[in-house]
Amino acid sequence: MLMMNDLGSMTAGMIPFDPMCGGLYEQHAPKPRFIFKMPRVVPDQRNKFETDELFRRLSRESDIRYTGYRDRPHEERQSRFQIGCREGHVDIAFTATGTNLQLMFAPNMPITSYQPPTNGICDFEKESGAVHILSHFIMNGVCVRWKGRIDLDKLDGTGCLEFDEERAMIEHRILQEQIERYNDRIRDYQDKPRPYRNQDRVTESDMEINRRLNY
Repeated sequence: MLMMNDLGSMTAGMIPFDPMCGGLYEQHAPKPRFIFKMPRVVPDQRNKFETDELFRRLSRESDIRYTGYRDRPHEERQSRFQIGCREGHVDIAFTATGTNLQLMFAPNMPITSYQPPTNGICDFEKESGAVHILSHFIMNGVCVRWKGRIDLDKLDGTGCLEFDEERAMIEHRILQEQIERYNDRIRDYQDKPRPYRNQDRVTESDMEINRRLNY
């Protein structure tokens, strides 16, 4: 019969098991060398922008409203809205569709500046009592820009999405380079003798991604 001292001597040299960490001597498979980075944009951005129902709705100038701090008094929301504009961010929603967007831009920069910031602009000078905002971003795989005005007192206004042709071309070139690098790796993998293929660990899912990118 084992006494408590015997049990203590048996466990003294043992490392306690932590179920959150898994087995101490668990063998992990090596990480794959062939990693695919998901593209930021779709292959045909303009077509998606012109045919997708959501983009069709948001591309029409519509009523919008500021959605930040909705649980606070109106005077406080006015102040926080202007602070957000000066910091370069503001949350808005399209009234008709309920689509929410977080706009990011350079704070309080005039639209007529010679070289506007690349991520957008915010202009308090163009119209008294309102702020005009231009914000660039990628939405559902398409490069777009939001353009509109928001009343500083009522915290509502109008705005719409536009297709961002210049940024779309830049992102398309990046996508094509990414696809070409991926295709090169696929070709290198297919040209190797079978015993060496497992070392690169290109999976069937990788091949499926390649097929979809080149449809």
